[in-house]
Amino acid sequence: MFRGSIVALVTPMNQDGSVDFATLSNLVEFHIDNGTDAIVAVGTTGESATLSVPEHVAVVKAVVDQVAGRIPVIAGAGANSTAEAIALTEACDQAGADGMLSVTPYYNKPTQAGLIAHFSAIAAATDKPQILYNVPGRTCCDLKPETVAELSRVKNIVGIKEATGDLSRVTPLRQLCGDDFVLLTGDDPTAMAFMLAGGDGVISVTNNVRPKEFKALCDAALAGDLANARRLDAQLYPLYGALFVESNPIPVKWAMEAIGQTEQTVMRLPLTELSEQGKVKVREALNASATV
Repeated sequence: MFRGSIVALVTPMNQDGSVDFATLSNLVEFHIDNGTDAIVAVGTTGESATLSVPEHVAVVKAVVDQVAGRIPVIAGAGANSTAEAIALTEACDQAGADGMLSVTPYYNKPTQAGLIAHFSAIAAATDKPQILYNVPGRTCCDLKPETVAELSRVKNIVGIKEATGDLSRVTPLRQLCGDDFVLLTGDDPTAMAFMLAGGDGVISVTNNVRPKEFKALCDAALAGDLANARRLDAQLYPLYGALFVESNPIPVKWAMEAIGQTEQTVMRLPLTELSEQGKVKVREALNASATV
């Protein structure tokens, strides 16, 4: 169910900062038309940190309703409080999400034993598939492969988004967790190598602006078609750096406006609009990655 080219979808906003649901629906259709395999709604790229819980759930439901069963919808549902993560998971379950993406608790830095207890409690609150999310660069909390292996024995913990960019983790994760455990990367620059090494796909920021090309890259890598995978990766490579020239999702939201998929770039504080220097870099990367 959760494999291939998965978009970490942006959350478009109106000038007053409210969610732009009309544009959100259009973005869903953009991705379905271009072959995206699944959508993550309200992950980090979807500005989960600044949406209220009612807004968060409303965005998930809007994406679920627009998708209408055509591709899987994964809801961002993590929190650094286990009780809050459970409540959000239950709400996203009711909203109809096909699975949940649950980030390691940020700021409070739990032990590995604490992580096992945290994710096990969340999984027990729903029958929906759970995907662990390890991104220590944002959370200061690293989910070790041995801990993932223990959590993989929980019936509905089905995979991990491993966003360290550390390719040396692919083999131990596969050996420890088994062939049925879904290994996704959250690091676009190493995504091709991750899949060629045995990963199942990528939850991608770049997919927001180049979904057709990113889908082709994932298909080639998963099929072991090294020549095409390398060609497509080289085409998209300029975007991998440019979309992180400032904090995600600042650059990608501006890029969405630049390619005409949104009408405006609105961020919620403390995130601010992309700098002029950043716009130059993103524009150059968009031009370099465009299909001829």
